[in-house]
Amino acid sequence: MKKNLFSGFLPLVLALMPAACGPSTDANRFKPRYLFPDDYMADPAARVFNGRLYVYPSHDRDTDGYLGIKDNGGEYDMVDYHVFSLDDVAHGEVTDHGVVLALSDIPWAHGQLWDNDVAHKDGRYYMYFPAKDPDGIFRIGVAIADRPEGPFVPQAEPMHGSYSIDPCVFEDNGSYYMYFGGLWGGQLQLYNGNTYEYAPERMNMPYVTAGETISPRIAKLSGDMLQFAESPREVQLLDSNGRPFTQADKDKRFFEASWMHKYKGKYYFSYSTGDAHTICYAVGDNPYGPFTYQGVILTEVSSWTTHHSIVEFNGTWYLFYHDAGPSGGKNHLRSMKVTELKYLRDGSIQEIDGKE
Repeated sequence: MKKNLFSGFLPLVLALMPAACGPSTDANRFKPRYLFPDDYMADPAARVFNGRLYVYPSHDRDTDGYLGIKDNGGEYDMVDYHVFSLDDVAHGEVTDHGVVLALSDIPWAHGQLWDNDVAHKDGRYYMYFPAKDPDGIFRIGVAIADRPEGPFVPQAEPMHGSYSIDPCVFEDNGSYYMYFGGLWGGQLQLYNGNTYEYAPERMNMPYVTAGETISPRIAKLSGDMLQFAESPREVQLLDSNGRPFTQADKDKRFFEASWMHKYKGKYYFSYSTGDAHTICYAVGDNPYGPFTYQGVILTEVSSWTTHHSIVEFNGTWYLFYHDAGPSGGKNHLRSMKVTELKYLRDGSIQEIDGKE
């Protein structure tokens, strides 16, 4: 009798326990899918507008590099943006809406249209993008459209006080916040707070010391969505003991690719560790943080690093990211992918195998 009770009780206990935090082996999760094999698109920012899913990537190309420089980020010599849309993530046709903003359209920009993001407010769509100004310093610009598929018309000047790369815009209770920043080629290591302090030795590896803490930035946006409403603040990423990560914590510290989403009332800040080659996440109680480290979302991919977004669409959560598989591992020729993202019962995210 005891044996029969235990045999019936054990499956119930196992069912109630959180799944192990290893790479996902869920048979119901569809395999990662390359979204656009005809060209190289990276840094996909996925957004849902008007019941359809839109993806805003950067557009890789094979050149001699920005100003002839093929290292320190110069190999990422992008000059335009496309928009893609689909209504079935797993199997649906992906529509390429073509070029919606080009470098030649932007009065202040001199090169390197890296990742972008798009937000919607009051019937208009705002694309936020980094580019280098005439002095070779990354700034963040804004372009506006009446439709999510563009075309986007840029403002004549970058956002006042903006710098570095990787803008992500998050709406919360009617307010909009921008997260941004990236190390090395993204120049974040050159800023003391919000002040640019150029130092040539911080442009090449090793560009920081092991004990430094270099944080992503956040700033609330103005009502017209065109400027910061406040000075950018540093975003604190902490370990379980409340200690900020330093550059010595290579497998957990921030490198680039901020993304924010909300799940069951909690704020999930995810990011790339850069040369540790993973996507990690931390959780907080408000948009400003602090955020406490939780774990890895995506293990190492077949490119130097990856850049992602997380979105819910038709009741399913998805992770969009890129790797360099189709180009045979060429880090400046990347392809965007998507896979399903799953939460465990405790709100943690099930780890995904980046080599799948």
